[in-house]
Parts: sequence; C-alpha cells; structure tokens
Amino acid sequence: MVLLRLVTLGTISTKEIKMLKNNTFNKLKLRIEPIKPLTKKQASFFKNYKGGKSQVLMGSAGTGKTFLSLFKAFEELKKNPEEIRKVVIVRSAVATRDIGHLPGTLEEKQAIFELPYKSICTELFNDPDAYTKMVEAGVLTFMLTSYVRGMTLDNSIVIVDEFQNLSAHEADSIITRLGKYSKVLFSGDIFQTDFTKHGEKNIGKFISVIESMGEWFDINTFQVEDIVRGELVKAYIVAKDLTYRDGY
Repeated sequence: MVLLRLVTLGTISTKEIKMLKNNTFNKLKLRIEPIKPLTKKQASFFKNYKGGKSQVLMGSAGTGKTFLSLFKAFEELKKNPEEIRKVVIVRSAVATRDIGHLPGTLEEKQAIFELPYKSICTELFNDPDAYTKMVEAGVLTFMLTSYVRGMTLDNSIVIVDEFQNLSAHEADSIITRLGKYSKVLFSGDIFQTDFTKHGEKNIGKFISVIESMGEWFDINTFQVEDIVRGELVKAYIVAKDLTYRDGY
C-alpha cells in the first residue's frame, strides 16, 4: 500500500517499484545499518567511492578498512542491483598459500578465514545470520586466492582483504578475473605482511602499478590517527612503529 501510494503521488516510478520488489535485501529481510565516517580519511574514502573507481585502502590496523569496504559494497549492491549482483570476498590462505593439507571439505577449510566477515555482517545488518543468508541467496561469495583462477567475475564488487599477503601472481590472477560492471577494493596493511622471505615481499611493486592507473584506482591511506578500534590498539601501534618500523 505504501509503495502504491508513492507511485500515485509521483514520488517513485514503477521501475523503482519493480527494483524494490526484486531487491535481495528486501527478500531476505535484511536492513543495512547506516554508517557515518568517523575520521577525515574515512570521509575521504566515502567521497572517493562515489566516483565509481576501484579502491585501495591501506594503512594501520583498526582503521576500519575491511568494515568500510563491506559497507560500501553492500550499499551499492542494494542501490544498484541491476549492475551489481554479487559481493565477492577474496583472501589469501597465508602462510602456506594452500589449504589442501588441512582436513575437511573446502567449506570446512575456509570457515576459519570467514569468521571476521561473519562478524562484520552481523554488525552491519544487526542480524547474526546475515552472512549465511546472503551466501545462500548467492549475493555473497567467499573464496581463497587458490580458487580464483579461470573465473570471470561480472557484475561484482570484489573485496581483496589482507592484500599485503598476495604474491604478484595472485594479484595478477584477481585483477584479470574482473569482468563487465565489476570493481575491486584492495584492503590491507603493507607493514603487516605474513611473508617471511624477502623475495616474496613485492607488494611495493604492486602498489606502484596501481598508482600508475590513476584513472581506474583511488588510493586511500589510513594513518594511526584514523584508528577507531580502541585506544589500546592505537597506543600499541604507535609504540610498535617507533620500535620496529625499520626492521619489523
């Protein structure tokens, strides 16, 4: 009745009505909680995201990089369901780069890596089952980098979390999987890499390539002052940076 009244009053079109009825979030009875940026750098990311480019979010732990990436991705999925039909979370299975040695099915092997995203979805939608509902509906997919090859990701927002742990080959594999109407959000902290061999630490070259693609990417760099997780986290990172930054 409310939608019909809005059409009668001319405040919403019949096309918009159709989109609302077909919207996955409405079908799943999920309502994303509104989020406001808490720091200037977060506000800058929100502004950059509106520009439509792919994004890189890098910087200190606790600055909300993954949380904000998922929020903007779900927000766009809700607002633009005709072009964006899925959110894909990709993460590397460091340090082994392969989970084949672990017991259990693929789903069981991946489960431990999915826990942070289940927690974020619970908070974003105020629903402990939000992550599972979206996965079952086919609008949210989690995968490890080992399984990206050979895929084409159309109509998707691809969030690459902890991207500092990608090898050059993995980074290439992910970017070259992007199809039409898709974008990618790289989130991570280049000073928290899990690589142990010097030759593997090639993330700087990857960033240089991305920086040269200014018409396609925005670079969002978060600093210690952008930490919103807690004062203890901020104090620890400041102390660690002062102590270890030259050889951590």
